[in-house]
Amino acid sequence: MAGKNEEYVKMPTSTGEVEIIPNGPGAAAILGAGIGSAVLGILGLAGDASETIRHLLNFYNPTGALSGVTTVTIVIWLVCWYLLNLRWRSKAVDMTKINAAAFIGLAIGLFLTFPPFMDLIHGK
Repeated sequence: MAGKNEEYVKMPTSTGEVEIIPNGPGAAAILGAGIGSAVLGILGLAGDASETIRHLLNFYNPTGALSGVTTVTIVIWLVCWYLLNLRWRSKAVDMTKINAAAFIGLAIGLFLTFPPFMDLIHGK
């Protein structure tokens, strides 16, 4: 995070004035999405790998564990986004680190929901 004097991003406007805005809320949304993506992949894999977890995540019988996977993922995503936004709402954060962490979360979610990769992990 930036120091006390660097808490805001300076943006020029069309009138030539400088508007000072924080980038924390945007960073919270980006990182929240990365966390949500990773959680989706992890829960999807866990639901397929473990009978106990599959049973716990079965909120609606016609869809099976997928109903719990998506519901829990959405709740975790929203909670992360909300808490990060509360923490960073008036701050400037290092977007390089935030984007890297979000991309890693997205990659985890993508690979863990990609059937050939999941089959490789399961040993099928």
